[in-house]
Amino acid sequence: MTKQILMIVEDDLSIRKQMKWALAADYEIITVGGRKEALDAAVKGAQVVTLDLGLPPDADGAGEGLLCLKELLRIDPYLKVIIITGNTDKANAHEGISSGAYDYMSKPVDMDELRIVLKRAFHVAEIERENKELKGKAGIDAVFEDILGTSSSMQDIFSLITKVAPTDVPVLITGESGTGKELVARAIHRRSSRKDEPFIAINCGAIPENLLESELFGHEKGAFTGAHALKLGKVELANKGTIFFDEVGELPLQLQVKLLRFLQEQEIERIGGKKTIKVDVRVLAATNRDLEQCIAEGSFREDMYYRLSLIHTKIPPLRERKDDVILCAMAFLQRFAKEHGKSFKGFTTAAVDAIGGYRWPGNVRELENRIKRAVIMAEGKRITDKDLLISLGGDEEVNTDEIVTLKDNREVAEKEFIGRALLRHSGNISRTATELSVSRPTLYDLMKKHGLGSME
Repeated sequence: MTKQILMIVEDDLSIRKQMKWALAADYEIITVGGRKEALDAAVKGAQVVTLDLGLPPDADGAGEGLLCLKELLRIDPYLKVIIITGNTDKANAHEGISSGAYDYMSKPVDMDELRIVLKRAFHVAEIERENKELKGKAGIDAVFEDILGTSSSMQDIFSLITKVAPTDVPVLITGESGTGKELVARAIHRRSSRKDEPFIAINCGAIPENLLESELFGHEKGAFTGAHALKLGKVELANKGTIFFDEVGELPLQLQVKLLRFLQEQEIERIGGKKTIKVDVRVLAATNRDLEQCIAEGSFREDMYYRLSLIHTKIPPLRERKDDVILCAMAFLQRFAKEHGKSFKGFTTAAVDAIGGYRWPGNVRELENRIKRAVIMAEGKRITDKDLLISLGGDEEVNTDEIVTLKDNREVAEKEFIGRALLRHSGNISRTATELSVSRPTLYDLMKKHGLGSME
């Protein structure tokens, strides 16, 4: 069986030899002592690289190492680079992570820990390369890890998920209620090396304050009245996996202090316990609140915010993703019709107008719930606006961008015309093509041109 290729970039010859000796049984090793050699060797097929930041001619700094990192990733964006740095050089290590490094370790390197990190890195690298091959020339993904979207804003989020999932950095996900923040968190977990370990979600706003600490950290038997047995908390249950703090903005200040210790030290204490417990947990968090405003008001700790938001992504509301409304409506209709054993030809023209003109204050969750109810209650072969219970008031209007040229106007009209036809026929390509008097291949080309995904 062919060994996986690991490149070690280290200017100290004795350390290079030591690392090669320790890892040669598991990997085919390429060792180099500087940036130029590393770039020359990058074409030899290494999937993972360990990179000492202190490379000549800047052996006492990190400039040469960081430049090497950026140039390696320019050659191969799928390369997993593990930075090796001094204990006092964490600022440069964090800069490396921001520039695309997979992980970092401090000197002297613990070889057992390095083996674990390497195993994860090779696993993630293989998954990413397989996904790249499978996609080939498929174009825009309409469905990404159970998340629907072809709009440019959602494609940006899919790209961010792909980049951050292989790392262990905290991610803060913000957006209005119903936009799919937990779906993003689960997608990050599923694309990480922790995907086979637990994903534990806790809604910080749904648990009474007096019970929340016990839910998070657990308690020992007899810690308080009613504590009849040892209870493991959510953080401990998530060990080796991922914990997702939903509605993290609802955490009381007193508990934020205790959670901050876990975020800083990766250790906890159960209520009533006398010892600290080390845990290895990836942290994701979400909120629909403006945490910076909460900091200004004194209800959220600034240090807590910066710990959680090393990477921050905001999910746009559905009203700003007009194209995705069509895609989601088709997908939900097909899913719920199948679940309830019913058959529909699509939506009526009035229903299409209602879906396109409504502002969806409850976002994707509201659209999903309305279509689910409509599928259950509808009596005809097409979903009507009355089935959807959408009433367009005076303030409701289709949210269109300003059109400044005739070509732009034609493009928007064509896209909207095709999208409405797809909605009427529940995404059925044959029936839509017949209505539009075009061939199936032509319709597919038009859908690809306008980013309108098919759910067939």
